[in-house]
Amino acid sequence: MNFKYLFIMLFSWASFAQNSDFPSAKVDSIVKNIKLPEIPSFQINVTKLGAKGDFVSDNKKAFDKAMALCKKNNGGTIIVPKGTYKINGPIHFVSNVNLKIEKGAKIKFSDNPKDYLPLVLTSWEGTMLYNYSPLIYANNCTNIAISGEGTIDGEGGKIWKTFKAKEKEGKNRSRDMNHNNTPLRERKFGEGYFLRPQMIQFLNCKNILVENIRIENSPFWCLHLLKSESITIRGISYKSLNHNNDGIDPEYAKDVLIENVTFDNGDDNVAIKAGRDHEGRANTATPSQNIIIRNCNFKGLHGVVIGSEMSAGVQNVFVENCKTVGYLKRGIYLKTNADRGGYIKNIFVRNIELDQVEDCLYITANYHGEGKGYQSDISNVYFSNITCNKASESGIVIQGFPDKKIKNISLKNIEIKSVKNALSNENAENVLMTDVFIGQRAGVPTAVSKP
Repeated sequence: MNFKYLFIMLFSWASFAQNSDFPSAKVDSIVKNIKLPEIPSFQINVTKLGAKGDFVSDNKKAFDKAMALCKKNNGGTIIVPKGTYKINGPIHFVSNVNLKIEKGAKIKFSDNPKDYLPLVLTSWEGTMLYNYSPLIYANNCTNIAISGEGTIDGEGGKIWKTFKAKEKEGKNRSRDMNHNNTPLRERKFGEGYFLRPQMIQFLNCKNILVENIRIENSPFWCLHLLKSESITIRGISYKSLNHNNDGIDPEYAKDVLIENVTFDNGDDNVAIKAGRDHEGRANTATPSQNIIIRNCNFKGLHGVVIGSEMSAGVQNVFVENCKTVGYLKRGIYLKTNADRGGYIKNIFVRNIELDQVEDCLYITANYHGEGKGYQSDISNVYFSNITCNKASESGIVIQGFPDKKIKNISLKNIEIKSVKNALSNENAENVLMTDVFIGQRAGVPTAVSKP
């Protein structure tokens, strides 16, 4: 259906639509279950270990010494004072550590790929493998934090940026290994495969805090929350506009609070994932779930995305009180295809202010028209109190399959003021629209004109 102006007020008896537009009690319960890291009192200033914030000196050894001292003391706070600290290689966390980057301080990583060897266990677009180390990396850690008002610069716009045009062979190899169930120990990449590392990655970690820092110039995804739980991300900001610079990627993640974040990145602001294809479907015991996104300012490609790598399932996502401060291609975007399987369910979105977008609300089970044999289940999605000033393409899109329909979509108090294509709704059932206005609101009927 393509209408330039559309007014819809449709009331339905659909049994799924209960008084649950946004279950605040569930959100409160999740927040209560999230634990902040407990950091011991030990502190070490990196300048006491020879670090120089002169933009030139390599401070890798000083930062490694600081982390080793924290490990010896069962944890502590590493203080990075004002200055620009070049580091030729990654920072690897141990448990019970807060990396505190003070106001006026910047950590600037090298962009020499050899500095991020040897390979570490990581993931690349939904497939577990061994690759270059993320620039900041934690594996099997508990009680870890990155805090302060300083900046982390990934130097992603030069050498790393050239990897994008060369990644196809490595990307396809990783996906073949996923589909063929290749043993993890054989999935070795790194040199010659051009798969860029994430800037910050927490793998198999618990009780995580990232607070108030600024993230700039990432090589790839900015902040990857992989197989981790009990996570708080708050007050951080971005300026990272390279290829695939997703802001925050929870993947197989549980109990996550993302709040008061100011995004400005070159891809999705928040992209919730849960593994790709065969490997993801084998991990259905660890879906991404209980994720709260609130009081954020969106700017980038898409605001909140679920998928497309979501094969283990995504459920219990709560988005509220967010707005755009610049361009977005799409506001809220749920995407999967017939290669993925898995499910997307129990998604609640309310109180969203969008300015100009290409598409406002978009749900598709046929992303890129790819795949076969593993259609996903999409159900129980609730949108309420959403405004958008202009959608240059579509207002609301829902795309299922004839034999796998999207089910139980509630749209309540939605207003899209200007739009090219109002509504496209195919292969969906139990779609409830209440007080939905697309285009100019209709007024009272005009009287019959006199001859």
